Amino acid sequence: MTHNTTLKRIIFAIMILLSVSGVNGARKTVFEPDTLRVLRNPLQGWVMYLGRTWDENFWNERGYDNMKIAGDTASVRVSDYASCAYIRTSWASFEPEEGKYAWNDPDNRLMKLLRSVRDRGLRLAFRIVVDGRDQGQNTPQYVFDAGAEGYYDPKNPGKNLSPYPDDPVFQEKYSKFFREFAKHFDNPEEVEFIDAYSLGKWGESHSMIYKDNNNKGKVFDWVINLATDCFKRVPMLIHYHRMLGDPADDGWGSVPADAETLITTAANKGFSLRHDAFGMHGYYQDWEKEMARKWNFRRPIIMEGGWITGAHHRYWRDPSGLYREGHAEDVRKGEYDAAAEARVNMMDFRINDETRSWFEDAFPLVKGFVAHGGYRLYPVSVETPESSRAGKKVNVTTSWENIGWGYCPTNIPQWNQKYKVGIALLNEAGNPVKTVVEHRSDLSTWLLEQGATHTTSFPLKGIKPGKYRWAVAIVDTTNGNRPSLEMAVDSSLLLKNGWLPCGEISIN
Repeated sequence: MTHNTTLKRIIFAIMILLSVSGVNGARKTVFEPDTLRVLRNPLQGWVMYLGRTWDENFWNERGYDNMKIAGDTASVRVSDYASCAYIRTSWASFEPEEGKYAWNDPDNRLMKLLRSVRDRGLRLAFRIVVDGRDQGQNTPQYVFDAGAEGYYDPKNPGKNLSPYPDDPVFQEKYSKFFREFAKHFDNPEEVEFIDAYSLGKWGESHSMIYKDNNNKGKVFDWVINLATDCFKRVPMLIHYHRMLGDPADDGWGSVPADAETLITTAANKGFSLRHDAFGMHGYYQDWEKEMARKWNFRRPIIMEGGWITGAHHRYWRDPSGLYREGHAEDVRKGEYDAAAEARVNMMDFRINDETRSWFEDAFPLVKGFVAHGGYRLYPVSVETPESSRAGKKVNVTTSWENIGWGYCPTNIPQWNQKYKVGIALLNEAGNPVKTVVEHRSDLSTWLLEQGATHTTSFPLKGIKPGKYRWAVAIVDTTNGNRPSLEMAVDSSLLLKNGWLPCGEISIN
């Protein structure tokens, strides 16, 4: 912790103490927002990527635990800045033989890698690729042995067999696998999200090759319905790519007539949105920007940058003219600005040079997204009574704000408004003796500069006379009303159990 960080936290604490006053037997506690601390809330923050060939030792081998910052002798751990780790891997890596699943093998390399992520407190995210073009055979061989028809990578004739997505044998085998995958990974405590439409080239849902192109809509419905049926608690993403499910060879072109309809259908069924070309002005254009605006604060948006600066991917040829050759920081700034415009909830640390670029070339932007990106919720003030008689009802007034440009997506079906404002009375040990949930609180409506205030009736029935502390938190109503979402307040003010004390009361 730097000297400036320590000083700022002391100032926060002093301001809080100075803001406490007694008015008509009530005490009002005012809090200042913390813009420094990395909050590991779901669907918010930085997503670090994992290489599909990596093992659990990559943290040291690839420098992820010793990431340098430009102009600073100190180094940091990438995992300390991320909320989750995302891996794009193959169906074959999870099920090399029919019914032989990686998650049932404790010695499996992939599972060891994922466990190393969980050991650091990060959640997981997945894209399971079946198309083998430009990669390798991502679909298990047993699927083709069972009769599924497919095609070879045009660049490697006779190699890397991929299935036609409208082949019935493929759909049967994939559906079976996907349902088993969901049984294991539909767990929001461990999994952040899943890219649930991962067909097409690189699993990006474009450049599709069908037996019959007229089956585009049928395949789309099959994939969407399968995912919706399998994942009830973990958010699902769909790529708002204009060529979603389209057989256009180059993966790009004019907007198909059904593009918006397909994305709208998926979003209405509970899918959240992502796009993989942020910062690429030739690909992320007005149509994509309008799609983001349409769904802002209705569905969260996850971004991925499009240019690969570490591989010299000719980013300086971007039609915007904003990127100088040899200046990766220009690309990072382009991605950041596009993310802010789209109000994204999550940004990406992609593998190797791309991750190093964020820390070495654009670390102020990393801290900028921590401070302003996604959602950062905090209580502006809490007004609590200082005394009452046992058995009475008292009122507690809480005011909340969001200092992030995104939103807390409690309105998605997988969350179903499970996060709410919680108010508790704590005993001397700091444990709740009574908790009341403000069920009227809708965190998805707390937007930048548009917070909420609630006056909550708190019954003291059953509470023994004595002295107690008031506390607030954002609780998970599906998990015993325990504090769940991290609030953007100085962590030194929080109890270990996540409650934020905000006054005392004597019950006579």
